[in-house]
Amino acid sequence: MNLGKVAVLMGGSSAERDISIMSGTGVLKALQSRGVDAHAFDPAQRDLGELKREGFARCFIALHGRFGEDGTVQGALELLGIPYTGSGVMASAIAIDKVMTKRIWLAEGLPTPQWRKVASAAATRAAFAELGAPMIVKPAREGSSIGLSKVMSLEECDAAYARAAKEDAQVLCEQFVSGEEVTVPVLGSGAQARALPVIRIVAPGGNYDYQNKYFTDDTQYLVPCGLPAGEEEKIQALVLQAFQVLGCRGWARADVMIDARTRQPYLLEINTAPGMTGHSLVPMSARAAGISYEDLCVLLLQNAALDHGGKPT
Repeated sequence: MNLGKVAVLMGGSSAERDISIMSGTGVLKALQSRGVDAHAFDPAQRDLGELKREGFARCFIALHGRFGEDGTVQGALELLGIPYTGSGVMASAIAIDKVMTKRIWLAEGLPTPQWRKVASAAATRAAFAELGAPMIVKPAREGSSIGLSKVMSLEECDAAYARAAKEDAQVLCEQFVSGEEVTVPVLGSGAQARALPVIRIVAPGGNYDYQNKYFTDDTQYLVPCGLPAGEEEKIQALVLQAFQVLGCRGWARADVMIDARTRQPYLLEINTAPGMTGHSLVPMSARAAGISYEDLCVLLLQNAALDHGGKPT
């Protein structure tokens, strides 16, 4: 396959390093199985300048969280002139910041749960008084449910804030939406972008945390999702719009809660470098659409691009 020498960026220095290594290892094996000249590259252990010096033509970004999903590595690759998978600098920087993402979605009239940005335990207690129980407290710029708490009482606010603030100085308090949790991947860019099948997530006790995401087989992932007629298409259209207004490209995955009483879907967040592990949801949804894991990896790599300079020849 004439895609040149490819670096699979994995590992990195974020709190999601371990998950990134799992994702990157899967992608590396998939690309190599299709004849791609792919190599592992850990930016936490090697200088990014080596990518240029060693003749890498493209990068598959399997980094998660800060320094990999937030526009920083994308900016470095722009300067090096090496096309990469996923969204560009600005969309990546916005999407990892849940506060900025919500501001843009609300400005575009897209539904997202009520929220407050807080910078202290006292402000967290004040947010709880306004938003009510349950309330989600989480770092504004982390993923994989790291640092997240579900607060049921005023007394729990201080510990929840401390847990989130340990991961990020910017903390988000969000009104909890009681209902079904779904996730929707998007592939492509611009007018060619399309939403893949919706996956409905049924976690033990409704607790879709770090452990249940990656290290147990107790969480159920339903695809076909089994939602009432018309709901899947409505949610796919909403997620596609959420993807496009942020300027995302290549691929992403958005998480959505459906209010059990009103059936209104609410956008929670969007991941521009989603997981590609054995438990990950983009490969699962792609499989339901007839796209194998290996074909998905190659497709994403073929669409590697730069914000300035287009795709490689």
